[in-house]
Amino acid sequence: MIEFHPVTANIGAEVTGIDLAKPLDEEQVQIVRQGLLDHYVLFFRDQHIDDAQHEAFAMNFGTLDIPKMNVDGGAIHVLDQTAPKGEGGDSWHSDNTFMKRPPTGSLLRAVILPEVGGDTNWANMYMVYDSLAPWLQRLCDELYAEHDLTMSITKAIDKGHRFDLREMQDKNPPQIHPVVRVHPETGRKALYVNRSSVTRLIGLSRRENEAILPLLFDAVRDPQFQVRLKWRVGTLAFWDNRPTQHYAVADYTQRRKMHRVTFMAPTDLDSGVPTGPGGVTGEDAPAEAKAARYL
Repeated sequence: MIEFHPVTANIGAEVTGIDLAKPLDEEQVQIVRQGLLDHYVLFFRDQHIDDAQHEAFAMNFGTLDIPKMNVDGGAIHVLDQTAPKGEGGDSWHSDNTFMKRPPTGSLLRAVILPEVGGDTNWANMYMVYDSLAPWLQRLCDELYAEHDLTMSITKAIDKGHRFDLREMQDKNPPQIHPVVRVHPETGRKALYVNRSSVTRLIGLSRRENEAILPLLFDAVRDPQFQVRLKWRVGTLAFWDNRPTQHYAVADYTQRRKMHRVTFMAPTDLDSGVPTGPGGVTGEDAPAEAKAARYL
């Protein structure tokens, strides 16, 4: 029997009673999906699966997303690092919010780990939004943000990864998303800005951005919103990318190899386009403010 054991009071649960090496039946899929909606990130221990089984498990929940950085066109994104500091994972973020349709969820599996370090934190962005003062919530409900891959790609290039910045920018122009995202399955509001991708709040002056954006970025830092996972080889973490952010702790100097799959939910559950209060999307942002890149 599948059971969920909360790791903190506010986010995260370990899952028992399931073998990810075996195909799931529809009842099991629905139980796991509901567990994800309830706990936002799920941890599966002692799951010694291969890439094909990893992908098969992800496909129970939607269509596999091919990461923009995967030059081989495969769904498995390999994160193989020994000097991770400053590469981008060590900043609070949601995966690929620079896309018009960011991935619904991510499944990350530990393959090789350092002797110590390399934990990952997740944060409950529902609670982050709820923690804001009512006047700030009302302001955020009306705002849009520009999400741009330039900052994350630049960090990767600076660390020696071979990407053509101009080509990546041309293929992935900045996207506008609501600052507050309404989860299509729960109806709850989550703060939807992150330091890795958001360059500006649309329609605000530079001075207003400099005052408000850091406040919103840093709201995630309160430990009461977070859960921290100590990895073991064979651990798989499965998170909902819509109401969470995560942070990879860059405190190791030995090899850490992780395999990640991202997916898009079925369109009858989620169109993939972030939607804010009142049904607004990035297409509703003020037209005169959309074009300029703010870096």
